Amino acid sequence: MTNKEWQRVKIKVQRKYNHLTDEQLQYTEGQEDGLITRLMQLVNRDRRYVVFTLQKALVNIDNNRL
Repeated sequence: MTNKEWQRVKIKVQRKYNHLTDEQLQYTEGQEDGLITRLMQLVNRDRRYVVFTLQKALVNIDNNRL
């Protein structure tokens, strides 16, 4: 995922989980595993759910829904 894509996905994630801050959702290209692990802890979900949610957001990147 590119940084540009992440900026769009991050907005969707923050809408769904409005307690997450920009600091918690920092992402560097190529560091997907770290992001997934951090999201798993922050939203108290398993890896499969987090990956599914991120993939869904990427597929419908122009849509505001997650």
